[in-house]
Amino acid sequence: MKEYERKGLLERVNREAATVGADIPEEIEVQGEPIELQSFVFEIKRRDSVPPGERDRVERAKRNLRRERIERLEPIEENEVSYERGEELAASIIGIDRALDALEGLDAPDPETEAERQEAADQKRWMSFLKKALGRDDGGGASGRTRF
Repeated sequence: MKEYERKGLLERVNREAATVGADIPEEIEVQGEPIELQSFVFEIKRRDSVPPGERDRVERAKRNLRRERIERLEPIEENEVSYERGEELAASIIGIDRALDALEGLDAPDPETEAERQEAADQKRWMSFLKKALGRDDGGGASGRTRF
């Protein structure tokens, strides 16, 4: 894989808004064991809160997903795979991130606070997108225009 392709894949999986519009994979293999990830996440999310008996299961799933994310990211970082395989890994990493986002949101304090947090995050992503689209993402706060 060419260096610019590798960097593009890494940027894609590390992008703040990478999971927007991404689907949770129906099934994923984590440490050699197939897991029906989409149904697990939807089953847990369907409840208002995670019952005490399920907390350990959810925490274990999150740990395993984080570990799997790292294992899938490493071959891209080390340039050990073809671009095609890197694309597959990147897509699966984004799916894992989407599942993790859903599972992390389970312990939100209340709907109003969560809605405010989501709105703030959406605004931050939107502003970041606009800055990049307008070519103003230089970190210096310059407007990009010359004033006379």
